Amino acid sequence: MRSTRRFPRVAALTAAGLSIAACGGVAVEVDVMGTIAREYVELVLAVGEHDDGYVDAYYGPAEWREAIREAVPPLDQIERRAAAAIDTLASTPHPADELGALRHEYLGRQLEALAARVAMLEGEVFDFDTESRLLYDAEAPHHEEAYFAERIAALESLLPGEGPILDRYNAYRDRFLIPADRLDVVFQAAIDECRRRTLEHLELPADESFRLEYVTDKPWSGYNWFQGGHESLIQVNAELPVQLDRAVDLACHEGYPGHHTYNVLLEWRLVEERGWVEYSVYPLYSPQSLVAEGSANYGIEMAFPGEERVRFEREVLAPLAGIEPETVAGYSAVREVADGLSYAGNEAARRYLNGEIDAAEAAKWLERFALSSPERAAQRIRFFDTYRSYVINYNLGKDLVRAWIERGDPTPAERWERFTALLSSPRLPSGLR
Repeated sequence: MRSTRRFPRVAALTAAGLSIAACGGVAVEVDVMGTIAREYVELVLAVGEHDDGYVDAYYGPAEWREAIREAVPPLDQIERRAAAAIDTLASTPHPADELGALRHEYLGRQLEALAARVAMLEGEVFDFDTESRLLYDAEAPHHEEAYFAERIAALESLLPGEGPILDRYNAYRDRFLIPADRLDVVFQAAIDECRRRTLEHLELPADESFRLEYVTDKPWSGYNWFQGGHESLIQVNAELPVQLDRAVDLACHEGYPGHHTYNVLLEWRLVEERGWVEYSVYPLYSPQSLVAEGSANYGIEMAFPGEERVRFEREVLAPLAGIEPETVAGYSAVREVADGLSYAGNEAARRYLNGEIDAAEAAKWLERFALSSPERAAQRIRFFDTYRSYVINYNLGKDLVRAWIERGDPTPAERWERFTALLSSPRLPSGLR
């Protein structure tokens, strides 16, 4: 075999564990994109051995993970291998087709995010905005206190009465709590409707399925653990009280057309049909998460456009939960205004993680500007401690996905076509602008 010195970047990857093959005595590259994709999978799995929460899902060959676990590379070696893969990818021409070009960009940016996470594991500390750019390919806007105060004032007019707005708001929300003994029947009804509505507009494999569990002592309200084979485990945190609106929120976000739908389409369309192995692994701290969370949140509006959500909650979910149906429309109006406070969580996380305020001050910020109950605020701080700047993926992700889907005032059918294309393609957050 001829020396690889003629191909310096290929030589770098060969040293890192990638390969070339001989053909007629001449060294040739073997599917460089595919080779880098496998290297990416192995690097993600390797980082996961150093960072328990890094690998959110893996359904590739079991022997790949077993090989990594038998000889876990140290962080400095992972860093060198990632740099070599990035370098080689940068010198590899973009494919001519759109999906192939998107794949090229996706692999490069995902590898860069992996390198940033390795740097963090090695002790490097980034400020909130730098971290979010490195990990999620996006930076959330900054908002001053006046931005949130204006929205809270709008709530004041919807919730007249005595006492602080925080107390009035949370007392009002408590009127819409789902009794614990009715939680499962309400959630099952919400999931069934979300699935029915989603399948009216996009195709999923016939064997797709999920299991639902109720858990406690978690820093999140719901989670989708994709198992591969078109199957998900969806967990709902029942530790804190659950209001009526969370049924549709979580059923859509975690299930249809959210995370479960997204993961199934990626496995079906990209891994199984195209053989793109990089989608057999999902690193949580990566640009993929902004698209995943943003599309899952925007998916609620896709499944229930206009007044259809209010109608479903009023006619189906409220009676199942033992809540007076005629109160649902007013609750929806309050919820819509309160949604404008979502970026308050970003500001609390930014100030807290940048060391400008401590945990107690961050909780007070959430109580004042996100109108979080003390219990919810404490849970959010736990989320910040665990997931750091990940918080931007929910609201900024939703805004970026909405802007991309709704550009040019599409028809409802066109919106679903774009939404399905987004869930089935390797598109980056920066590509949504």
